[in-house]
Amino acid sequence: MQENPKFIHLRVHSEYSLLEGAIRIKELPSMCFAMGMPAVAVTDTNNLFGALEFSEYSSNAGIQPILGCQMSLCFTDSASVDTEPDLPSIVLLVQNEVGYKNLLKLNSKAYLEKEGSPFITMEDLRGSSAGLIALTGGVNGPVGKLLISEKTDEAHDLLLDFLEIFQNNLYIEIQRHPSEGGVSELEVATESHFIKLAYKLKIPLVATNDVFFPDNGMFEAHDALMCISSGAYVDQRENRRRLTPQHFFKTQEEMLTLFADLPEATANTVEIAKRCAFKAETREPILPKFAENENQELRTQALAGLKARLDVIQLAVPVSEYQSRLEFELKVIDEMGFPGYFLIVADFIQWAKSKQIPVGPGRGSGAGSLVAYALTITDLDPLRYSLLFERFLNPERVSMPDFDIDFCMDRREEVINYVQQKYGHDKVGQIITFGALLSKAAIRDIGRVLQMPYGQVDRLAKLIPVDGVRPVSIEKALATEPKLRDEAKKEEIISRLLDYAGKVEGLLRNASTHAAGVVIGDRSLDELVPLYQDPRSTMVATQFSMKWVELAGLVKFDFLGLKTLTIIQNVLNILKEREIIIDIGNIPLDDKKTFDLYSSANTVAVFQVESSGMMDALRRMKPTSIEDIVALVALYRPGPMENIPAYCEVKNGQRELESIHPLIDHILAETQGIIVYQEQVMEIAQVMAGYTLGGADLLRRAMGKKIKEAMDAERPKFMKGAQLKDVSEKKASEVFDLLEKFANYGFNKSHAAAYAVVSYQTAWLKANYPVEFMAGVMNCDMHLTDKLSVYKDEIINKLKINIIPPCVNRSQAKFSVEGNSVLYALGALKNVGVEAMELVIKAREISESRRFSSIYEFARSVDMKKVGKRPLEMLTKAGAFDQLLDNRALVLHNLDRLVSYSSAIHEQRRSNQSSLFGEAGEDLTEPKFKQVDDWSATEKLVEEHSAIGFYLSGHPLDDYRASLKRNKIVVFSELEALVQGGPVAVKIAGSISGRQDRKSARGNRFSFVQVSDPTGLYEVTVFSDVLEDSEDLLQSGQNVAMSVEAALEAGQLKLLCRSVQSIDSAIKIKGIKGLKIFINRDETVVSLASIFNKELKKVDQRSVGEVSLCLLDSDLPGEVEVLLGNSYPIHPEVCTTIKNLHGVISIEEY
Repeated sequence: MQENPKFIHLRVHSEYSLLEGAIRIKELPSMCFAMGMPAVAVTDTNNLFGALEFSEYSSNAGIQPILGCQMSLCFTDSASVDTEPDLPSIVLLVQNEVGYKNLLKLNSKAYLEKEGSPFITMEDLRGSSAGLIALTGGVNGPVGKLLISEKTDEAHDLLLDFLEIFQNNLYIEIQRHPSEGGVSELEVATESHFIKLAYKLKIPLVATNDVFFPDNGMFEAHDALMCISSGAYVDQRENRRRLTPQHFFKTQEEMLTLFADLPEATANTVEIAKRCAFKAETREPILPKFAENENQELRTQALAGLKARLDVIQLAVPVSEYQSRLEFELKVIDEMGFPGYFLIVADFIQWAKSKQIPVGPGRGSGAGSLVAYALTITDLDPLRYSLLFERFLNPERVSMPDFDIDFCMDRREEVINYVQQKYGHDKVGQIITFGALLSKAAIRDIGRVLQMPYGQVDRLAKLIPVDGVRPVSIEKALATEPKLRDEAKKEEIISRLLDYAGKVEGLLRNASTHAAGVVIGDRSLDELVPLYQDPRSTMVATQFSMKWVELAGLVKFDFLGLKTLTIIQNVLNILKEREIIIDIGNIPLDDKKTFDLYSSANTVAVFQVESSGMMDALRRMKPTSIEDIVALVALYRPGPMENIPAYCEVKNGQRELESIHPLIDHILAETQGIIVYQEQVMEIAQVMAGYTLGGADLLRRAMGKKIKEAMDAERPKFMKGAQLKDVSEKKASEVFDLLEKFANYGFNKSHAAAYAVVSYQTAWLKANYPVEFMAGVMNCDMHLTDKLSVYKDEIINKLKINIIPPCVNRSQAKFSVEGNSVLYALGALKNVGVEAMELVIKAREISESRRFSSIYEFARSVDMKKVGKRPLEMLTKAGAFDQLLDNRALVLHNLDRLVSYSSAIHEQRRSNQSSLFGEAGEDLTEPKFKQVDDWSATEKLVEEHSAIGFYLSGHPLDDYRASLKRNKIVVFSELEALVQGGPVAVKIAGSISGRQDRKSARGNRFSFVQVSDPTGLYEVTVFSDVLEDSEDLLQSGQNVAMSVEAALEAGQLKLLCRSVQSIDSAIKIKGIKGLKIFINRDETVVSLASIFNKELKKVDQRSVGEVSLCLLDSDLPGEVEVLLGNSYPIHPEVCTTIKNLHGVISIEEY
């Protein structure tokens, strides 16, 4: 490091200048070292997002951090942010602690007290300038802006104002960015004025380079980055923001050469650095004081709470053990200084429960605390489930406790509002989060600003492999993906894209707020951290992210929204309407129906066990206790999953339980001799090697994080402890190795137990109240058509429960229950919404008969204009008006007339007009409908599908059932039965509902095709050869017959498609030869003629055959059969249409 530096950078934009700065904070210290600079300032645009992070990384690396910010300034009373969006900016640098606190307040004000983009005013500066050094901002500052406009006198006066505010902490900033662009021209034009004003007013000059990227080799990539921010294109000729290649992190020598004629300007950078000797400090956790004597308050509440619990629960151990465990925990909590934390959490959870807001039984290791159980923070008895307090709060490793709390998704905000009101809105806030430009996103964004075709960019992005859930870096993708390398070699634009994207990859893209994190302070938050206002939220947020906000002294509380709690509450509310009251926290944990449901894997919509893999595990395991569910939740993850077969085999007597050592076998008895939980690792260390549970937790952490030094230190300690328990050296070493493996695999039992209980609650409700359960589940997924389709299949085909289609006289806005049937929700129709349907329900409920007698009464009762035309169309297509007028085509065709009629009536009512004949609007004539034929059965299904998202009242293949049977084509339920005897090759019918195209590792196409039939939903895998031959047939809405190979793999049905043909082609071979139609009305013959003539005009004739009419009439001597001369189309769809005609008694196929 250079002892006497000549220049220090005072204007650096880090990655926290979102989509503007490209200096990575972690790399900044090494850049300073390379250039011999002992200090550096980070001055991000209008934020302090990275201030504490920069302060810590730089100081720990031996570089003096100078905290600062480039802030937009509204410097005249007449200036308007709306009319002048690009406000000039000044740079504020922190000189001391007072200055840091003032900068926090100024930056917070810029977001919280101003509308639109953040900015500060001169008045703000006057009140908060102490301890801050100000740089005037150069050509882009307020003084520079006035000079460019040739307002020299006003610039002079503004500097006098700055002098009054900052006194000897003011510097006139000059910059030189020589280039071919226009920026340097403005710098040249203003520099002489800056120098004259500086000498005239005796204000020192300071030279800066406005740094945005590390070196000039990144200029073009950075230019593309700024285009992403502004929505511009790189090659755009219109005005857009441009920098120069000189806006990089220059060396001291480069800056000294650039300002050789003004040596005092560069020397002043060092002077300023010496004056800014301040580092933002990290703090111990700071909490608001909950009570005068928090320790005593916690003790009082915990003792009373435990007594209340023990009065009602089934004791897992003697009362004395509960009491001694409580005393131990209270002692540890007091010694570690956390009574206030427990009291704060208990307070808002108790408030939520008092307001009937559902709260989860626990989450994470906090469920291991008996104090938490006594305070009703958790609802799991830790002694009943053998949960360890030390896993949550280790007396041998002081760290902040962390309760993650699940609340009902719909009412979580109410709890947060309570916390704000209790502690003060200025002391409670959310936590900011940042989205980064990962490799795929970087390629897509850069591709857009380079104006490359979307399809090409999308294809390139898809070539980036994914590691887990994150795409690998572009550098790694180029090293491992030959196709990506080939693409880069083929076209220069692609090479350029990948180069730019690789350089900006990982930079921060946007700011938002953490979904669950909330901080509570003992003082106004802006005294500890800068604050941010997310435009999408009404609540303030910290500018520091999760890690750094905690290091700043604020304590995080997680208010999580768990949809399952909302589902459970929905179900309980539906049951309550039926006068069935359930205390879900006290249901029996040994219910046979529930475990039968688990064992049969009938777990669609059951929390944690919905996936096909979980279902397979359940079939193998056949759970008989809640402990089995706890173990399954813990085991079903990559790694531990390989132990599921062994667990199941031992449990079901197919394999002997293997003893590890008699000392510890009892610890593993509940998990069939397998180490499943982290707590078991701790208990084994305690029992076999004499560890305290606190020491055992340290061992578990060292093993889980693979900290070699710590494990090397622990092995001899473990061996020595085991030796004292008469364990051989060989066995002790084996067990230590086993612990080392499973410490990484093992799951937190407290979390598994808590979520297993929630899973059991949903399973219990489904097993005992399936109708109400499925209605409650569907209410939580009303906007997800794909899920509703699965639930519909579950209800009808698996649970054998009826679904009553949408009906304005029976349905509610949400899913409800009638008898043993689910009433389909009006609000679940596409483009409808619950709010619009509440208008319909309200009108129905206040009507005299509580139902609509006709479509005209509906129009009179419901303001159809308020409901909206689109929702009314969906109601019509779904058949919701069928009880009022059984011709959907007629209603749809005349909707405009109905809406106008309804609107006129309601307009009269609103204006309080009355008629001579009674109530307002009664004298208005009902509109005459233009008559149209109703849709055929097939057309009705198509329209219903468009409104609901799937087939509900019927299925397109219903018409084909007899023909399918004749042609030996099976449906899904038949295939399920067939495959139980082993793999089969069959032809199966279905209607295509969806498809996901994929590429194999070799680049071959294949697809997962979703199919439905009247008996269920299934998925078929289709490889490239079949795809190429049948592309047109494998589209949504197509009815097909597929030749498939079917087999059960791990209990799951797998289907591989070998060929596809249209359903009509498949049944032609053995189609209907003839049709006999029995009729009893003369006019039916006219309708039949119309149907057959329409079919004859179609190009695709499909199956044809002879048709005879059997006339049944009392005036005839008997049954008269007339054979029609021609052959006519008699495929299944036409048969169904004929069956629905008035006057048709029946039809016979032959």
